[in-house]
Amino acid sequence: MKTLKKKRRIQVILVAVVALLLATGLIGYGLRDGINFFRSPSQVIAEPPKATETFRLGGLVEDGSLQRGQGEVIRFSVTDGGGSIPVTYKGVLPDLFAENQGMIGTGKYVNGVFEATEILAKHDENYMPKEVMDALKEQGMYKEAKND
Repeated sequence: MKTLKKKRRIQVILVAVVALLLATGLIGYGLRDGINFFRSPSQVIAEPPKATETFRLGGLVEDGSLQRGQGEVIRFSVTDGGGSIPVTYKGVLPDLFAENQGMIGTGKYVNGVFEATEILAKHDENYMPKEVMDALKEQGMYKEAKND
């Protein structure tokens, strides 16, 4: 009688472990394309991602690079002081989007150009995404906001 209970207990434990491993594998598989990591222009230049990979690019909009074309396509460059990436975006930019301001874009890096599908800009004069601020501090480009 004792060996039957022992076998049953081992079987339940094994089934639970297999179910847990299967659930973990399915969660990881489901999230593989849904996780977007922030990258600075220097990181993208050093290790260019695949053209099919969607990721987030962040930095400062380079001064003098903003070009509004004939259509809806807008071109500009994003820099972190160590590198610069040309960006194209089709759509309406956020109201607070401007040169020398922090931004993060979501999209793909194709043939040396970041094709953005979404652009996020700062929301007030003191805000900058933490990842962008950290990357700019590493490059020596970050200037503290003045509080009057």
